Amino acid sequence: MSSPLQRRLFAFAAFACLFSSVYSAIIAQTIHDDHDHAALNKRLPSTWYQADDHPAHKLFKRAGTDGQVYAQVGSPTWAAGYPQSTPDPSKLPQAWVDALNAATAAGKIPGFAPSTSTGGNPTYPQGMDPNGDQICSTTYKCRKNPENIYDAPDGLLGVSFDDGPLPTSDKLYDFLKGNNQPATHFFIGLNILYNYKQFDRAFNELQDDIAVHTWTHPYMTTLDNMAVLGQLGWTMEIIHNSTGGRLPKYWRPPYGDSDNRVNAIAREVFGLTTVIWNQDTEDWSLTTGGTTPQKINASMTKWLTGPKQPGLVILEHELSDQSVQAFIDAYPVMKSNGWNVVSVARMDGQAPYQNSPDSTGDVVPQEVALLANNGTSSSSSSSTTPSGTSSTSSSGLPSGAIAPTGGASLQHNSAATTLPHLANWQVQALLVTCLVTMLSTVVMISRS
Repeated sequence: MSSPLQRRLFAFAAFACLFSSVYSAIIAQTIHDDHDHAALNKRLPSTWYQADDHPAHKLFKRAGTDGQVYAQVGSPTWAAGYPQSTPDPSKLPQAWVDALNAATAAGKIPGFAPSTSTGGNPTYPQGMDPNGDQICSTTYKCRKNPENIYDAPDGLLGVSFDDGPLPTSDKLYDFLKGNNQPATHFFIGLNILYNYKQFDRAFNELQDDIAVHTWTHPYMTTLDNMAVLGQLGWTMEIIHNSTGGRLPKYWRPPYGDSDNRVNAIAREVFGLTTVIWNQDTEDWSLTTGGTTPQKINASMTKWLTGPKQPGLVILEHELSDQSVQAFIDAYPVMKSNGWNVVSVARMDGQAPYQNSPDSTGDVVPQEVALLANNGTSSSSSSSTTPSGTSSTSSSGLPSGAIAPTGGASLQHNSAATTLPHLANWQVQALLVTCLVTMLSTVVMISRS
């Protein structure tokens, strides 16, 4: 018969074992949760995906979207998350600002002054050569930056359209769909906000490739770094949050106006490659008398019946019925002259997005700014976090994402933020301690 002291010792040992087991289970779940939701920190390679049988697919890929639930495109909640006009540089998500500051501190963003414009082509301060190695302005046709894309590979014709989505886009989309012709759409962010039905057609119905054409279509080289950040960031953000988390790989500067400073911000902060063109229809001016359908037809015939080295990247717009018709009229000439007509974003045979192979494939979770995960994502001190940003909210979700209802929340278990993070060996040590205590107590009782 055991004494009261022995019974108390046994009860204490049993309690210690129970506590260790429960605590270990919680910690193990915390470790699992932290691994399952680990964010990506590095820029993705040019080919984002591994072979289909690679184990990484089981760890990171999620069918169709990045796993978040975003506001319905076109809903008031969706629209409320974005600027209604020119972005305010003082109200940018801090993650973007941090990424820009890090790139600047690393010497990756050139420090020369912005250009100025009074209605014509932008000009640089006296003594600065726009065609020199330092500036290399695309407005001045500088081709010294090897990362910029001007030409298609031999024999290819890259199809793309600027300035959408717009009501005039529907006619173009009908034609592209009827001819099973993929294309890249360099969309203006504000146009996505106001013409979301056309955006939905381009991405979901046509399954075309979506790229960046800034938020309000300014001369980009005239902007300071923070303004450039806002123009690119918000357009990336609305595309990301409206396509299941996809990040465009390409952008085209309005008016073809970029330089080494602007290119560097696009590349280092957002992972974007700059796409220009090697032939210009000037179809944007059809409505103002700047050109005519006859002139465009003559130019198209010359280009399309000419040499195929290099391939063609023709600047075209979904800006008006006339510009759309100019493409429709030229399309048979493209096909009849043996061109391989492809989407601009796929000319290199790679994926059009940084984190997904296309508009229907799986998506690797990735925030808009490449370095966003290096620090805490929050809004600037001068503003609250906009509901459309990829900054992390107090719920643990990106601010543009909505927790699913009627099921498990996407946010982390609260234990992850209140319990110390133990390694596996530490968890195992707790269990061993529990067993040793129990055995010691049994031995003591048996000897008494």
